Amino acid sequence: MPILAVANQKGGVGKTTTAVNLAGEMVRRGQRVLLVDVDPQGNATTSLGIAKRNLTATTYDLLMETVAPQQVVVPTGREHFDLVPADEDLAGAAVELVAADRRERRLADALQQLAPHYDHIIIDCPPSLGLLTLNALSAAQSVLIPLQCEYLALEGLTQLKGTLERVRDSLNPTLRIIGVVMTMYDGRTNLAQQVVEEVQRYFPRLIFRTLIPRSVRISEAPSYGKLIAEYDPTGRSAQAYAALADEVLQREAP
Repeated sequence: MPILAVANQKGGVGKTTTAVNLAGEMVRRGQRVLLVDVDPQGNATTSLGIAKRNLTATTYDLLMETVAPQQVVVPTGREHFDLVPADEDLAGAAVELVAADRRERRLADALQQLAPHYDHIIIDCPPSLGLLTLNALSAAQSVLIPLQCEYLALEGLTQLKGTLERVRDSLNPTLRIIGVVMTMYDGRTNLAQQVVEEVQRYFPRLIFRTLIPRSVRISEAPSYGKLIAEYDPTGRSAQAYAALADEVLQREAP
């Protein structure tokens, strides 16, 4: 059962947007999906229309092992689509876990119990390379890296690849990068095309063919608690995430 982490230590690259909408597209393809919000900002939770003030348990409780994993899962209001939500309490876990046993494996242990109920688990990582992201990378089989179409993003990609290699060496030897997806692409600018070409040159086997366009509509959708396929089903962004889901499933196939 695939566990996919969506990770990039740089903020503002479309990471949560990608995690949420990729999960939604997997559901539309008949998959039972669990989205795990491991970001203390809780943006994935909010994007799905879940009010954080009403939560009784979150990813914090999952990592601190204060409740059974099943008690943290909440329905999103969409069939076969569940969520492990997060709020600002999760920031405390990064500190409290430092002295804990199996501190990098807490999420992996919890997801082992939840995995039999789902066909896919997708983890939305925080924009950092700290203990929360290490938990996600230790639990995952593969990593999807959203990369904004700008030059500074390339430096972050090199740093992230180094972190993934260290995780493979010490925590999770089977972890692999399933691909890099270019986000916020504006085909009208030379810069965007140059960055795509640069990534293709350095990582030819990793880059997805699908480009996620820059779009006002995709920025608006979370404020309504909707997926882009619900908010603007015929738009370019919805079509792009549908195409990305097909590519991911193709690469996951044995």
